[in-house]
Amino acid sequence: MRPTDINDPEYFHKVVDCQYACPAHTPVPEYIRLIAAERYTEAYMVNWESNVFPGVLGRTCDRPCEPACRRGRVDEEPVAICRLKRVAADNKGDISDWLPEVPLIKNGKKIALIGGGPASLTVARDLAPLGYEIHLYDEQIAGGGMMRSQIPSFRLPETVLNEEVNYILDMGIHTHFKTYVSSLREVLNQGYDAVFVGTGAPKGRDLNIPGREEGKANIHIGIEWLASVAFEHTNKIGKNVIVLGGGNTAMDCCRTSRRLGGDHVKVVVRSPFSEMKASPWEKEDAQHEDIPILDNHVPKDFVVENGRLVGMRFEKVKAVYDEKGKRSLVPTGEPLVYIEADDVLIAIGQENTFPWIERDLGLQFDNWNMPVVSKKTFQSTLDQVFFGGDAAFGPENVITAVAHGHHAAVSIDLFCQGKDVQVRPSPLTNLVSQKMGIHEWIYDSEVVNDDRYKVPHAEKQKTLRDRKVEVELGFDKGLGFKEAQRCLNCDAQTVFYTNRCIECDACVDICPTSCITFTTNGEEDDLRTRLNAPALNLSQDLYVSDLLPATQRVMVKDEDVCLHCGLCAERCPTAAWDMQKFLYSTSKASNVCGVLQL
Repeated sequence: MRPTDINDPEYFHKVVDCQYACPAHTPVPEYIRLIAAERYTEAYMVNWESNVFPGVLGRTCDRPCEPACRRGRVDEEPVAICRLKRVAADNKGDISDWLPEVPLIKNGKKIALIGGGPASLTVARDLAPLGYEIHLYDEQIAGGGMMRSQIPSFRLPETVLNEEVNYILDMGIHTHFKTYVSSLREVLNQGYDAVFVGTGAPKGRDLNIPGREEGKANIHIGIEWLASVAFEHTNKIGKNVIVLGGGNTAMDCCRTSRRLGGDHVKVVVRSPFSEMKASPWEKEDAQHEDIPILDNHVPKDFVVENGRLVGMRFEKVKAVYDEKGKRSLVPTGEPLVYIEADDVLIAIGQENTFPWIERDLGLQFDNWNMPVVSKKTFQSTLDQVFFGGDAAFGPENVITAVAHGHHAAVSIDLFCQGKDVQVRPSPLTNLVSQKMGIHEWIYDSEVVNDDRYKVPHAEKQKTLRDRKVEVELGFDKGLGFKEAQRCLNCDAQTVFYTNRCIECDACVDICPTSCITFTTNGEEDDLRTRLNAPALNLSQDLYVSDLLPATQRVMVKDEDVCLHCGLCAERCPTAAWDMQKFLYSTSKASNVCGVLQL
């Protein structure tokens, strides 16, 4: 194998598993260390620069970072990265001096944002400091998009959402709320230099089975019903409620139903429980509120008597898998299951819909009626129109929408400057030694077993009486510190200097995971099998040194199992190993607050 090029910014980025897995590439270990040091405002701003909505995401994020967390390889449970984000948000001070300045004199370019959700708001946040005149259009009464209409208040208090949305809107954004955009042509004719579409996936899928039309008065599309509750058009539901679907929207529907009068709420899903799309913690919260989840039930019809919905019938199935792992749902042959219902909420998925985009503008759509959008630039086939969030590639989540917004803002800025949108700016990176003395480090490198701490919850009797009472209380400062200490500082990289190594193997002897090997070089497939511990995870790279002059061997380190404990660097008698903090910040249209350069 060729020697590893550690000057490539993507090499160590991939080693910081949590940051790499985050769609917005938030510098997770950096803000966790700041929390442990009780520097909550700085921790908040590190988040705000990357993910824009720390208080929102600290409560609602889908947490793609946590399955990647290296702590999960030691204690099974990863660091509570998401909930630590909330610790920073709950304990931050006044951030007004940290926010970017927005020039009063604009740069002469006007941008239209269609939709007021996280993707559009991120574009606004990134472009406003550059002097762009930004106009945001949304049919809701306030910004936030589906964060406002679909995430219940018991998960996301309105005060938290308003605060973080207003940090952006207060940057001089021209808002046009309660305004439905009915024509893209009309928007383009208003002379905008670029248009960003962040309208989400606003159409809930329906279920057209017998009885749907007859019982329609008590059969509701889940996301529309949640929006009706959020904007206080709906404040009650029947005592017997069926929620169809196995995603997070279904969990929000069933838990909201419990708070609006549903005494007997059931979730019914086609798939096995283990294969439901809902996050494990969302399913746990629903079950904690006495909501049963009935899996392997396929809906057959709505039962209507005397013009009114009274229940549903379901066919029981079992999952059967072929040799390729493809699943089929096969009927068990048991009698149909009848479940009583006063109301049914359909939460079986969401779809995009673009009736307001004329098809003769030069903007191409694919066979699924989705706009043709570049995954690199987020530019459509109509050069001045960009897409992001669920509107670009279908339903995802808030953090993915934020990531799209950052990329689209870079493209819009390049486009408005007449530059090639394909030529992307490089990320901000640095690599700094953490050594204070021969055996002293700036960071805490101790690795011990330490189980994940549980987030306190409010009393169930209290939260079920009021849909606006937040269920999770969050970590207090003490628990936040303890959970932050579980972080293994994966951004403190082990950097090897070939010219200093005397091949004493001291690092090999002391490594607790046997991730370091000195051996003859070879092809990667062969080399992975000859290490002290075979490197089986092909998705994680090997760190390979230059040839060592004395023996012509190479040092090979399996990045997958390294715990970044620093024992190799402490033990090395010649300082051939050094612990160096790696900072990676994705390119953005503007360096909005500069906290990462402190």
